[in-house]
Amino acid sequence: MKKKAILGVLLSLLSGVCWGLSGTAGQVLFSQYGVHAGWLTCLRLLTAGAVLTAVSLVKHKGALVRLFRSKHDVLRLTVFAVFGLMLSQFGYLQAIHYSNAGTATAIQYIGEAFVLLVVCVRAKRWPLLPEFFGLILALAGVFLLASHGRLTSLSISPLGLFWGLLAAVALAVYTLVPGDLIPRFGNMTVTGSAMLIGGAVLTVLLRPFGHGVPLDLKGWGCLALVIVAGAIISYSAYLQSVVLIGSVKAGLIAASETVAAPLFTLLWLGTTFVGADYLGFACIVAMVVLLALPGLKAQSRRQPIADSR
Repeated sequence: MKKKAILGVLLSLLSGVCWGLSGTAGQVLFSQYGVHAGWLTCLRLLTAGAVLTAVSLVKHKGALVRLFRSKHDVLRLTVFAVFGLMLSQFGYLQAIHYSNAGTATAIQYIGEAFVLLVVCVRAKRWPLLPEFFGLILALAGVFLLASHGRLTSLSISPLGLFWGLLAAVALAVYTLVPGDLIPRFGNMTVTGSAMLIGGAVLTVLLRPFGHGVPLDLKGWGCLALVIVAGAIISYSAYLQSVVLIGSVKAGLIAASETVAAPLFTLLWLGTTFVGADYLGFACIVAMVVLLALPGLKAQSRRQPIADSR
C-alpha cells in the first residue's frame, strides 16, 4: 500500500516536472529557432497521440473499438479533442511564445477556477469557504502576473494574456467535457484518440508542415523534450499516478508544474521575474491547493486506506 502511494506521488510529480520542462523547451524553440506554435502543437499532438493510441490498442483494444461504435461518444470525444485538448495545447504554446513558460503555465491553471464556477452553477450552490478564497487568489494571481500590481498597464503582452486565458478556458473544457468517457473507456484510450483528432484538425486548419524548420542538436533536444517528456512521458506517468493515488491527489501534485516552469525558465533561460510575479505564482499555487481541499476530503472518506487495490 505504502509503496503504491509513494510511486503514485513520484509519478505525478514527474508529470508536473516534465510539463514544466517542456514548456521551457518550447520557449527556446520559439525564441531561438523561430518555430511556430501551430507547427509544434500539431507535431506534439500527432506524435504523442499515435504513441498513446498504439499502447491503448495493445492493452485495451476492445475499449478503443467500443469508443468509436457510438456516434454520441464520438461527438463528445471530438468536442473534447478540439475545444479542450487541442485548444489548451495550442493556446498554452502561443501564450509561451508571447510571454514566457512560467507566466503562461500559471495563467493556464486559472482554468481550475473556471471548472469550479461551472460546477457550482450546475449544482446551484455557492463555493465553499476554501473554494471562495481559491477564486480570490486566482483573480489576484492573474492581476499580479498581468500587471505587476499596476492598474494602468500590462506587464505582459495583450496577446500573451489572451492566449493564456484562452488556454485556461480550454483546460476547463478539457476537464468537464469527457464526462463518463474516461471511466468507461480508460484515460489512455480517450486521451490518445483525442490527441490524434485534435492534431489532425489543427493540421488541416493551419497546414503547418509546408516549410522546414532548421534545427541543430540543441533544437532537436528541445523538440524531444516538448514531445517525449512533455506529452508521452508526462501523460503516461500522470495516468498511472491517477490509478495509484486517485485523480484529486494526482492532479494536486502534478500542479508542481506551476513551480517547475518558472524555475526552469529562470535557471535555463535567465528570464527575470519581479516580486509581483513571485507573489502571483504563489497565489496560483495556493489556489490549486484550496480548490483541491474539498476533493481531497471526499477522496479520503471514500478511500480511508489510500486505495489498497
